[in-house]
Amino acid sequence: MSYQVLARKWRPHSFKEMVGQEHVLRALINALDNERLHHAFLFTGTRGVGKTTIARILAKSLNCETGVSSTPCGTCSSCREIDDGRFVDLIEVDAASRTKVEDTRELLENVQYAPTRGRYKVYLIDEVHMLSAHSFNALLKTLEEPPPHVKFLLATTDPQRLPVTILSRCLQFNLKRLPLEQITRHLEHILTREGIAFEAPAVIQIARVADGSMRDALSLLDQAIAYGGGALKEREVHAMLGTIDQGHIYDLLEALAQGDSITLMSHTHRLAEQVPDYHGVLADLVSALHAIALAQITPAALDNTVAHQQRIEQLAKLISREDIQLYYQIALLGRRDLTLAPDPRVGFEMTMLRMLAFRPEMEKSRVTTAVVTSTARQNSAPAVAPVPATAPDKPKAGGQDWADTVARLKLSGLAQQLALNSAVKQLDDNLIHLVLGPEHAHLLSKERQAKLQQALRSHFGTQARLEITLETPAQETPALRQERQRDERQQAAIESFTTDQNIQSLISTFDAELNTGSIRPSE
Repeated sequence: MSYQVLARKWRPHSFKEMVGQEHVLRALINALDNERLHHAFLFTGTRGVGKTTIARILAKSLNCETGVSSTPCGTCSSCREIDDGRFVDLIEVDAASRTKVEDTRELLENVQYAPTRGRYKVYLIDEVHMLSAHSFNALLKTLEEPPPHVKFLLATTDPQRLPVTILSRCLQFNLKRLPLEQITRHLEHILTREGIAFEAPAVIQIARVADGSMRDALSLLDQAIAYGGGALKEREVHAMLGTIDQGHIYDLLEALAQGDSITLMSHTHRLAEQVPDYHGVLADLVSALHAIALAQITPAALDNTVAHQQRIEQLAKLISREDIQLYYQIALLGRRDLTLAPDPRVGFEMTMLRMLAFRPEMEKSRVTTAVVTSTARQNSAPAVAPVPATAPDKPKAGGQDWADTVARLKLSGLAQQLALNSAVKQLDDNLIHLVLGPEHAHLLSKERQAKLQQALRSHFGTQARLEITLETPAQETPALRQERQRDERQQAAIESFTTDQNIQSLISTFDAELNTGSIRPSE
């Protein structure tokens, strides 16, 4: 027996077997059960969402030998012949290949004759938007007042190209793209029934690439099963589709969060070895940034079943909201301009470098200010004899001294975040004991602790051992101090603005309202 592709083997034969499109099915089922049947139905939607499938089930419901019903028996000769595509009173027309007015007139000449076997003569016209203007004109009168034994079922992927005179004569149903979760569940159901071993991430990847089309998903599933030799594995699906593991996307974002250009370029080179579709990689990057933004602003809106949820939540804490919005915009522009680059890899790497280039502006500003201040002091101060270098004073348990120490340490990325969110509990020549709040436990790792220990040893000129414990700090951490000072500056800026006589005059004269959210303190 010849092999039947999954898209045909698993095509629904009743409304109950349909996946999704509940809004369309409900209307059709009620119309059939209440015998309120329109003479012309128009099904619109993208490819592979069930337009012709629903039309064929509707044709079965109209011509089932047990009577008009939303649940055709599926066993009578009419139902079986419609399933096999050989029912004489179901006339299927591909409008893309029969666009001429002569073809339409020939078709309509037989409308007046009664059905040969069924209850209704059903005309199923697929891709109806491909008909010529003259063909539509020839169809108008019949479509408006057809004989009682005729039903028209029209399907199209481009309803905008249909004349309004056609649209006004039809009952229109817009079929939606199927959600990722719905496609994934259906594919897993089919694989289980077929007895095919699969990895869940591989199924999710196929469902994502299908872009809402169940037929595309089943065709890709057939291809992936053949590629994997009868099994579905994530690595092989990525190789077949030219996609990448989502973990690579979060590796790139983590390198950006740390401001680590070497690691970032190392990840991009590793990515290039897989020869991916960079347009798709940037699309995945945009989706990841969207998920992180959701985790930052409305965590409840983030799907709990989303892959890499832990990394999304971690990055949401490491990257500021402003940086996420900036990265999102840069990724969108990079995706748009990818075709203008000498080759896709160059365009992708420049997009990542652009994200990195914008990130350290505040750091650069602080360094520049320090250099200018230092130069001014050197120019104004009289020459003095050089003083021998001495080790810096050790910070006390108070938060201010520790904050000043952290500001002088040569740290970046997550190691810097570890220091900023810690407080001193004990400090002497042999031991530096820091405490870290439990909510920042994700920052603690052996690698970051080693970096911080080395930086502190270099700063104090000792070989003290660094110990970090998880407990609520008794003092204000440098990060909390920065946040408090930022809030104080913001409040002072708002107060200065609202008490300004010119502003008060404008508000009084024009009956204006002051948007305090738009006020920012001057640097």
